[in-house]
Amino acid sequence: KALIANDTNMRRLADYEHRAKKKMERLLGDIQSIAAKLKEATLKIGAKAGTSGKIFGSVTNIQIANALKEQLDMDIDRRVIEIPEVKELGSYVAVLNLHPEVDTRINFDVVQDA
Repeated sequence: KALIANDTNMRRLADYEHRAKKKMERLLGDIQSIAAKLKEATLKIGAKAGTSGKIFGSVTNIQIANALKEQLDMDIDRRVIEIPEVKELGSYVAVLNLHPEVDTRINFDVVQDA
């Protein structure tokens, strides 16, 4: 719907835009604090592997999201997690695209599952 561009409607629009900008700034600040916490953390991902260190299957972004929830109590959507192809035990880095202006990296170690 369209509104007439009179003084009242223009003030309402300016107020709406101001509140939306403040909300986005708060959200960005929260995301930046989450990103700072994630940079310091290292996740442990358990996987079944053979004697040569090759794992059966691969590590997925779903496993990373579950590890974030279990180990750091952070509920991160699996769709924002990008990981390299993981086929062996070792240390890797995942990229989390939390916001268009914020992406962070988190280290994770793939270890032999007990």
